[in-house]
Amino acid sequence: MKYIVILGDGMADYPVDYFDGKTILEVAQKPTIDYMCEHGELGMCKTVQDGMKPGSDVANLSVMGYDTKKSYTGRSPLEAASIGVEMKPDDVSFRTNLVTLSDAERYEDKVMLDYSAGEITTEESEQLIKAVAEQLNTESIKFYPGISYRHLCVWNGGSTNVELTPPHDISDRVVGDYMPKGEGAEKLAEMMKASEKILRSHPVNKARVEKGLNPATSIWVWGEGTKPHVDNFEEKYGLKGSVISAVDLIKGIAKCAGMESIDVPGATGNCETNWEGKAQAALDAILGGSDFVYVHMEAPDEMGHQGKPDKKKFAVETIDGKVVKFLKDELEKRGIEYRMLIMPDHPTPISLKTHVSDPVPYVIYDSRKTDGGSGLAYTEKNGESTGIYIEKGYTLMDRFLEK
Repeated sequence: MKYIVILGDGMADYPVDYFDGKTILEVAQKPTIDYMCEHGELGMCKTVQDGMKPGSDVANLSVMGYDTKKSYTGRSPLEAASIGVEMKPDDVSFRTNLVTLSDAERYEDKVMLDYSAGEITTEESEQLIKAVAEQLNTESIKFYPGISYRHLCVWNGGSTNVELTPPHDISDRVVGDYMPKGEGAEKLAEMMKASEKILRSHPVNKARVEKGLNPATSIWVWGEGTKPHVDNFEEKYGLKGSVISAVDLIKGIAKCAGMESIDVPGATGNCETNWEGKAQAALDAILGGSDFVYVHMEAPDEMGHQGKPDKKKFAVETIDGKVVKFLKDELEKRGIEYRMLIMPDHPTPISLKTHVSDPVPYVIYDSRKTDGGSGLAYTEKNGESTGIYIEKGYTLMDRFLEK
């Protein structure tokens, strides 16, 4: 038996005005997912435990079967693991976005125009974060390049007793009320302000402006944390696991859990990602001996943050047509029995442009079972109508793996 998780990050939503009050899942053409839903188990799952922020870090750890009240130490340490930064016990890491701020004279009066600096390319952003590192690195504080707008800062002797705000939570807002607060806040704010002077005149940004693209005008730090404590997945479940994702966070979870993190050329985390490459990599992992494959796709979440309903719909439809259908057809053609879990980690509503903690609909499809099932299409309302509710999200993995 092979086990496959299809994780459409942020795929669930609220009713969208653009679609006459229907959700993305209600309007998206997704025949394969709907077929699996009709013939499989449909229910709702609470992936974010009470008292925890609804980030992709907490939610994906939960989907993978980890009790985040015990294992979670912060977002950026997971990304540090992906980048290959070995954290010391007294290190504190921070996710470091490259963002686009408005031109107001005082930093605190600027507006968060774009939390991703126009989904800046990795090649461009590497040059920018290295320029920041050259001027802001100290004996205790170091910057490291990641993917696209997502980078890392590690502060030896830093504090987690600090209040930081994710930039995607404050799109189109003045940043003054969301500046760092607490221990070490003054130093973090100082670095953010200093980065603007470094970045605004950088040749990479000048070239982006000439092309009509958003420049990366500042760093923005958030997601603080210490060295993570994640149990080995194979020891926990007795299955050899692989993870396919374009983002450092999910790759980092894989490495912390002892799973293989598979890199796919052209995988970007947005709608222009290499969908076919991800699907093929999942099939290759299964044929190569993996018992469990976790395919993470970031695009629905990114489109939710950007408030783009058409593109979010496109992302869901592409997951269905180029990933789920491909894997279903290829596995069944080879006579390979499998179970597939399809779900988001959390909703990212178009109307809010940020994550929420609401339960999400899940589907468990078993290729061995040809009768029974929910008889319903895959939507939020249908998930609620079944009455099946997994309150402790990390227990869904046991249900999926028939433990």
